[in-house]
Amino acid sequence: MISLSNISKQHGRQILFVDALMQLNPGEKVGLVGPNGAGKTTLFRLIAGEEQPDDGSVSIARHTTIGYFRQDTEAMAGRTVLDEAIAGSGRLGDLHHELKELEQKLADPKLADPEAADEMEKILGRYGVVQDEYQHAGGYDLESRAHEVLAGLGFEADQVEGDVGALSGGWKTRVAMAKVLLMQPSILLMDEPTNHLDIESILWLQDFLSNTASALLITCHDRDFMNKVVDRIVEIDGGVLTSWTGNYDFYAEQRELQSAQREAAYARQQAMLAKEKRFIERFATHAAKAAQVQSRVKKLDKIDTVELPRRREVVKFSFDSPSRSGDDVVELKGARKVYGTKVIHSGLDLAVRRGERWCVMGRNGAGKSTLLKLVVGEIDADAGSVRLGANLKLGYFSQQSLDLLDPKLSVLEQMQSDYPEESQGRLRNLLGAFHFSGSDVDKLIQVLSGGERTRLVLARMLMGAPNFLVLDEPTNHLDLETKEMLVESLSNFSGTMLFVSHDRPFLKGLSSHVLELEFGEDGERRPHIYPGTYPEYVSTTGQEAPGVHR
Repeated sequence: MISLSNISKQHGRQILFVDALMQLNPGEKVGLVGPNGAGKTTLFRLIAGEEQPDDGSVSIARHTTIGYFRQDTEAMAGRTVLDEAIAGSGRLGDLHHELKELEQKLADPKLADPEAADEMEKILGRYGVVQDEYQHAGGYDLESRAHEVLAGLGFEADQVEGDVGALSGGWKTRVAMAKVLLMQPSILLMDEPTNHLDIESILWLQDFLSNTASALLITCHDRDFMNKVVDRIVEIDGGVLTSWTGNYDFYAEQRELQSAQREAAYARQQAMLAKEKRFIERFATHAAKAAQVQSRVKKLDKIDTVELPRRREVVKFSFDSPSRSGDDVVELKGARKVYGTKVIHSGLDLAVRRGERWCVMGRNGAGKSTLLKLVVGEIDADAGSVRLGANLKLGYFSQQSLDLLDPKLSVLEQMQSDYPEESQGRLRNLLGAFHFSGSDVDKLIQVLSGGERTRLVLARMLMGAPNFLVLDEPTNHLDLETKEMLVESLSNFSGTMLFVSHDRPFLKGLSSHVLELEFGEDGERRPHIYPGTYPEYVSTTGQEAPGVHR
């Protein structure tokens, strides 16, 4: 279906691909992995025809259609969410809207005039052609499929009929994804599709992609998602594309095994080379050994040296032990919050004690972020009470935290401004744990990506050694290595946590209690408390998220 042959590509001084090879076959589900800047997005753009290789070729079979979901969305306005999703779904969407336009023209009373007979005949002729193509392409299922996809991505019925221009950036990204999924292309290119989704939508997308007939090439920082969806991994490393059959866990295991074998082979070869060099140096001036010396020199010249495998350096950081808080960390009694006529929380009771780690589950609109804002005092309850315990040092992360960074400062300057008493070495060590190494610390904040800003905000928050962490989707935009480092570090955190996350490894690794915010039949939120970990919640309820059964 798609074949990349001896691809070479360079951006400025950065070499991305050198004689790289890759094949994508019909129906395959392939995960694309590699460190930031390795060329994953460039590979997508090469396949989509948006860039050309410097050398080599990209061959795509005839009649192959490509749907490409990317993080940067185009401007959307002037349509309902439903119409926007359909309009962007390729040829079928074009036919759908042309049919609607033709139907509006046919309904014009002016066409009933005998003098308009020629125009009427012309419109009817075009209508017949468009309708025939539309029907044969399955167009009459398009609107129902659009409703299904949009619902799967978290849209409520009133949102679907609302103005797409009124949506936030994250919701527009979901509309952009719906467009691509509705295309039903031969090949789906998906660049970090889970970034702006909650866990319910992630689980729906996981099933959708697993069952689609389209071939799939995907980058994703959700390990569980990759394990469930892909059956092959292609790794970009040092300009070379290497294929591994199996899911992400199998790839990680085999890559580690292969790296260990190469390291052992490297060590054996280095020992042999040292031995041969010592012999050559010792007998270089001995006439009786001259033949043997020359023989060994020629032997060394012909040896293919084993190179050490590339390893991404993972810097670990020991966070300062937080001060001890009181036993009662936060208590909500009869808390009520209303926005306009919409009741978000009514009579909410919750008690969090020192050392507990609460994850908050709930569908879109269930009030997860609102609960966190009530706890940190960002908003006030309309009724009831929210009381924080003694000796608390709060660390609060939300997506809005990214806006508090000073764009004129560099990464290191921001940390030095926040913690002037800390040594530069300690600040660099922490930044290294969040993958700001070398000259990265001199980057201006205004040029950082969303993922880099997230890493910086987490680093500056954790440097303050809080004893109560309130985290709202802290893993958005983080790569797998950073997520794993964060989970490992926070697993040793002795304070208290209250968090919302769509990342299942994060939920599995850190939760001790689960608060599920669900809707009752009367539309009111009904909090359910599970005094156990997220895996125990899944085992007890049979669902990985509210309303989503395994």
